[in-house]
Parts: sequence; C-alpha cells; structure tokens
Amino acid sequence: MARRDLEKVGRTPLLGLGGAGLRPNVYDFAIFILIAAAFVAMAYGAREISAPAARLTVAPVTLDPANLPGYALRTTLRMFAAIAASLVFTFVVATLAAKSRKAEMVIVPALDILQSVPVLGFLTFTVVFFLRLFPDSELGAECAAVFAIFTSQAWNMAFSFYQSLRTVPADLDEVSRHFQLSPWLKFWRLEAPFAAPGLIWNTMMSMSGGWFFVVASEAITVGDTTVKLPGIGSWLATAIDAKDINAVVLAVATMAVVILAYDQLLFRPIVAWADKFRFEQTAAQQRPRSWVYELWRRGQVVRRITVVTGWIGRGVSHLPLPLTRPPRRAVRAEPKPGSDLLWRLLILAVTAYALWRIVRFTEASLGWGDLFTALEMGLLTLARVVVLIALASAIWVPIGVWIGLRPWAATRVQPLAQFLAAFPANVLFPMAVVLIVSLHLDPNIWLSPLMVLGTQWYILFNVIAGASAFPTDLREASTLFRLRTWQWWRKVIVPGILPYYVTGALTASGGSWNASIVAEVASWGNTKLQAAGLGSYIADATEAADYPRVVLGIVVMSVMVVACNRLVWRPLYRLAERRFRLA
Repeated sequence: MARRDLEKVGRTPLLGLGGAGLRPNVYDFAIFILIAAAFVAMAYGAREISAPAARLTVAPVTLDPANLPGYALRTTLRMFAAIAASLVFTFVVATLAAKSRKAEMVIVPALDILQSVPVLGFLTFTVVFFLRLFPDSELGAECAAVFAIFTSQAWNMAFSFYQSLRTVPADLDEVSRHFQLSPWLKFWRLEAPFAAPGLIWNTMMSMSGGWFFVVASEAITVGDTTVKLPGIGSWLATAIDAKDINAVVLAVATMAVVILAYDQLLFRPIVAWADKFRFEQTAAQQRPRSWVYELWRRGQVVRRITVVTGWIGRGVSHLPLPLTRPPRRAVRAEPKPGSDLLWRLLILAVTAYALWRIVRFTEASLGWGDLFTALEMGLLTLARVVVLIALASAIWVPIGVWIGLRPWAATRVQPLAQFLAAFPANVLFPMAVVLIVSLHLDPNIWLSPLMVLGTQWYILFNVIAGASAFPTDLREASTLFRLRTWQWWRKVIVPGILPYYVTGALTASGGSWNASIVAEVASWGNTKLQAAGLGSYIADATEAADYPRVVLGIVVMSVMVVACNRLVWRPLYRLAERRFRLA
C-alpha cells in the first residue's frame, strides 16, 4: 500500500452507471452461478441443522461412500460459520486491544489463556449447555461443534490483526492525522488494509487448523454424553474405530478436494485482491493471480454493483456519528497516572476471585499430590513444545521467506500448504501406533512429533505473509547495496518479518499445547498408546468426566502458557514493534 494512497481518500469518482454498463456478459453469468451455488449450499445446511435431534441416533454416521459428499459439505459449512465468527471477533476484540491500553491489559492475557485452553476443555463445559439450549434440534450439537472449531481459529487471527495494528508505520499514521481522518475512515482506509495481507494468510491458516480438530468437534464424547454429527470428522472417527483404512484414505482425498475448491474459489481471489494493500513505494514485478478474481473484474454488472456498494460505504463513513467525526485533537491525551493503577488493581481483584472459585471447586476432591502431578506432567509437555517449536522454526522460516518473496511460488504452494495444515494428525495415529508397537519405541518420545504436525504451519503461513508484504523498494535497495547473505538476513529480512514470525511462533506454541490433548494419546482399534504429559492427563480426565482434574489440568496449562508468553514472546513482540516501525 503506497503512501500516496492516503491522499486519495474520499476522491474516487463514482463510475458511470449507464445502460451499456448494466448489460451482463459471460463473466457475470459465471459469477452468478458461483454465488447461486454458495446460496444453495447454505440453504442445504440451514435445512439440515433444523432437523430433530433424534435423527442423530436414528440415522447415525455410516461409512457409505454415497454419504461422504454430504458430510463434506456440512463440515465445510461449519468451518465457514466458525471463520465468520472468528473474523467478527478479530475485528472487535483485536482492534479494542490495539487502541485501548486498559482493554489491552485484559484482552491480551485473556487471549494467551484462551489459546492454551484445549478444545476438549471448551467442549467439556459447553456441550451440555448448547444441547440444553436447543434440546429438540440438531442446532444444539451444531453450535457446540462450530464453537469448538471457533476456539481453534479465533486466537491466531486476533493476534495477527493486533500485531498489524500495533506496527502501522508512523509516517502513515501522521498522514492520517494530517488529513483528519475519523476513527472509522482511518480504520478502513489505513489500518485494515495494512493488516490485510497478514490477516488473510492467518485466516487461511485458521481455516486449515480447524480441520486438525474437526474429529474432536464432530465426534464429541464427554462423560456419558456422546454426539456424532454427520461430517468428515465423525467419518474419520468411525473409520479409525473400525480400522477401515480405505475409509480413512477416502476421507483424506475428499478433504483434499474440498480444500482445493475453497482455495480456488475464495482464498486465492482474496490474496490477489489484497495484493494492492502492500506497503511499498515501488510496484512489484510479479503479482498473485486468480481466475475467479479475473472473472469478477471483467464482469460488467458485478463491477457496477461493487462501485455502488463502495459509494454507499463512503456515504455511511461521512454520517455525523461519533466514529465518523474527525478527531478534535491531533494527539490523544495521555492516561492519568492513577487510572492505570486502579485498573490493574481491579483486574487483580477479578483474577484473585476467579482463582479462589477454582480452588473451592477442586479442593473437595483434589490434594497437593494432584497439583504436583499436574505440574510434573506440564513440565514434560513444556519440554516437548520448546524442542518442537525450535525445530519447526529452523525448518520453516527459510522456506517461508523463499516462498513469500516469490509470488509465483506462493501461488503454487498455497493450496498444498493449506492441505498439509489441514491434514488431521488423527489420520497418522494408526501408522504411529503400529510403528511404535512393532519397533518397541518409547511413546514419550515418538508420539511427540504428532503435536507439531498441525501447528508448525502457523510459523510457515505467518512467515510467508511477512515476506509477501515485504516492500519491493527495500528489496531493491538491499540488492543495490550488495548485502551479503548473513547481512541481508540480519539487517533486512529478519526485521521485516519479525512481527509476523513472533505471531506465528506464539500461536504455534499455544496450538502445540492444545494439540497435546490429542497427540499424547493415540489409538488404533483396541490398541492405545499414551505419552506422559499434561495433554494425556486432561484427555483421561475428560473421558472419565472428572471435572476437578479437567479444571486443574487446564489451569496448569494456562499458567505455563501465559508464563512463556510473558517471559519470551511479549519481549520479542516489543522488539519487533520497535524494529518494524523504524525499518
């Protein structure tokens, strides 16, 4: 996104809407077919979720291949419902955290905790609530599944958007104040476009990451409550229980087709469209391309509709509302010294009350021995997370930089990376179990790689996003000065991608803690392997409906994740903000 773009705010003329421009062409018909297909799919999903809840027992999930397309469609609709909720959550919560110091004190630690709470932890306390909220409809189980997928997507997107808003270049911020942009215009004309590349890649990663937990989301077992929603996740769970390799392979192939479809029809057009928001002075020679985006650009009617909606948006942005009024002062007032102290005391009081309630809930059935056991298991999982994140960073940072700096490579790698990120580790559990048992390997070591299979892609996707958004003029300047390889990494590319890498590594570490719930316990039929760690501790407690131990495990995991974030990732965030804004 060039600096001169801000000078064009509010000056774009409305294109003519003459009769010649409203005659549809073949591209309009193609776009209409795609939109109509999307509405048909949503109508099918709305009809299915309104069915009686008794149908889940009358018509259980079967491994009939004829049912797989319908299962795939229902899973995809759940994924997109969760991603839509995650986007709303991101725009509201991350923006509030970036713009309000008091809100940041609450939201950022809360995000640290929430990303560490495992999907099973959310399901333990939400499934019964949603089932009781809609007792006679599948909607309750659907809401529980969508909420579980949401918890595997939202935190990564929120961290990405928050990081981008905190690293908006100071000169662009100064230009926006010079033009007296209202908070509404500044957000949509400067901040959101600047954050778009990172948010789009993290949305793709979150979409793919949701597939990792789709089995736990659709095949829910909490104590005596068992729910299997029609979908690819429940198909995989049924196939693994039945030791049906052919059904597992068929489900993975269907996933590949679904991922390729929504990559071509949705994400690749968005990447091509968002390329115009790159922050640079010199235009790049290579641009991402998309056949769907080209259809949209060449359509006569859809292009005119876009112009009209843009005109309406500009009109709304100038309405006399609090958010659309220009700021009265160029520099916002500094907070009063005592206000932060009072706010911190209030946060500490609320936190202390929450901890007191947790202690009261667990002290009746747990003792100090249980706490020490949970801490010991947590340290074992922490060691696995540290080693795995270090290895993943060493592998994927150079690869991500290479891909991100080459749009043609990013275009080709994008669907493959989405598929690899979406590939559920549950599919590899049977192979891992067979190999470990046949070779007499130690599960405490050889089950560990399963933790990072789904989370390492956070690092890759964020590094690709950072390298893709790296300004072309800075690349050309580094070439002009003939910087050596080590100097180029240290002086040029590392400061440019550091905010993105920190976001990726932070969410990857939190995701690894989350993935430990399913990775430290692997089964194939009646054969079950278990690695000592906090993930298996929580999984066993959840299966037994031992809620005090579930709460204890989640609290220990949250404390360890927040401690790591505060001691490691937050200092790196502050360093990244300083270096990026000065770059």
